[in-house]
Amino acid sequence: MYTALTKPMTRIAAALTVALPLGFCGHALAADVDVAAAEALAKKSNCTKCHAADKKKDGPSYKETASKLKGKADAVAKLTTHITTGPKVKIDGVEEEHAIVKSKDAAEISNLVHYILSR
Repeated sequence: MYTALTKPMTRIAAALTVALPLGFCGHALAADVDVAAAEALAKKSNCTKCHAADKKKDGPSYKETASKLKGKADAVAKLTTHITTGPKVKIDGVEEEHAIVKSKDAAEISNLVHYILSR
């Protein structure tokens, strides 16, 4: 579904992808992440309703997501696109739109993505 936010969020995802150095594995060192800011944005965006750092809820844990994307060159781009464009996801067999992160700031979004990938 196309929303008024889709186009700007797609631009942010593209900007973050272009800004990444080639060959970046998609994982940040925990020291490179502002954990408090990432957790605050996740809470503000209601990510914590369906996701937790290390246990499955309605959605996968951040640890599971990080493990699934580990070593993939496009990990940051994939996760950024996922949280900024509202793709369809299945929850208990029911398809619905994934929530979009509540920020338009590329640095905040990048920090959240790296937080998730560093779990």
